[in-house]
Amino acid sequence: MTSQPARATPAGGPGKRLTGHRLLWPSLTLLALLLGNLAFTHDFFAVRVRNGHLYGSLIDIMQFGAPLILVALGMTLVIATRGIDLSVGSTVAIAGALACQYIATSSSPGSVGTVLTAVALALGVALVLGLANGLLVSRLGVQPIVATLILMVAGRGVAQLITDGQIITVSSGPYKMIGGGHLLMFPFAVLLAAAVVALTSLLTRRSALGMLIESVGGNPTASRLAGIRAAGLLTLVYVFSAVCAAVAGLMISSNVSSADGNNAGLWIELDAILAVVIGGTALTGGRFSLGGTVLGALIIQTLSTTVYTLGVPPETTLVFKAVVVIVVCLVQSPAFRSKVLRRRGTAPPRPTTPAGEVLPHQEARA
Repeated sequence: MTSQPARATPAGGPGKRLTGHRLLWPSLTLLALLLGNLAFTHDFFAVRVRNGHLYGSLIDIMQFGAPLILVALGMTLVIATRGIDLSVGSTVAIAGALACQYIATSSSPGSVGTVLTAVALALGVALVLGLANGLLVSRLGVQPIVATLILMVAGRGVAQLITDGQIITVSSGPYKMIGGGHLLMFPFAVLLAAAVVALTSLLTRRSALGMLIESVGGNPTASRLAGIRAAGLLTLVYVFSAVCAAVAGLMISSNVSSADGNNAGLWIELDAILAVVIGGTALTGGRFSLGGTVLGALIIQTLSTTVYTLGVPPETTLVFKAVVVIVVCLVQSPAFRSKVLRRRGTAPPRPTTPAGEVLPHQEARA
């Protein structure tokens, strides 16, 4: 009888695989923030039913975090292609301004048809803006940060031109439904954001689209040689990012029944980038995590809630958020964790062969 070769075992046990999972640290961070709020507010986890609607701090975090989830979702696909979209904040302002301006000047602002037309107008303009960004990057070779910076600056001015520098208020029940309404007891904004996330996940993970996006961002040269039409994919992700930002703008303006071209969506692009990074997607492109992005957006929104819960002075709010984000990013960094382990006297695991044999130092360095 001939002896069978030993079966190769994967390096690292279940614990190692668990600590290396990209969603572990964002999940633990979100849990820690929620528990921290519970320590200061004993009914923080309480969810009540009032007038047939769900209310509570957790519901508020999801409702107010829905616009950021959408913006970060579009940003994730853009970053996966080694790009960046700094114009999402301006797109948020333009979409809200267009919709509110149309409804306010309409003869029947409470009509469902008027609201649907306003929404279609906002989404159509956002599609054109995203197409412009995509063409600048994919066809004309403009750097993504420069191409989107143009719209970031000009778009804010366009939003103020639409509103004439004023805050436009609207009184429309159907429009209020988008950001402040409820459906089946849940906030409609949460259900809408969940539907967009589910559809995006289905298209990118159950088809070749996600793999193509990752290949373009991971190795543009190899993807081009493989026959992938990178220009079309780049344009697509920028259009998707703009449309997601427009929906977020509709949510924000709907929730407050007004449009402010100067402040709507201000700096939301930075929160979206932070959410993507916290979620485990690298700014260098390639692999992305939609689930991590959702967790990152919820962390950012929970941070804002924590600021009010802990009574952090307003002038130190941004510093507080920055410190928490830095800590989260450091904890997620394998290089940082390995250095901490070395200082505590625990040597990092030695590299092994597929059969489980430890490599000598010379081979390890090679």
